[in-house]
Amino acid sequence: MDSRWVGPDGYEIVPAYRRDRQVLRVRRNGRVVADCSSVEEVARYVDLADLCEVIPLPTRDAAARSAVK
Repeated sequence: MDSRWVGPDGYEIVPAYRRDRQVLRVRRNGRVVADCSSVEEVARYVDLADLCEVIPLPTRDAAARSAVK
């Protein structure tokens, strides 16, 4: 569950668990706004078309970063 979506005005949506149930946690500027049980509930806070998924890029080890050995 490393997925994360960001939108305008500081909104961020991350998967979370609340009382052993998976929810979509809506945050704005780092503060929890709501725990939503459906995408329709998330749409009450942010336009879904404005969300972008954050995809972490693989990291390379320190030796691979150096151009000179």
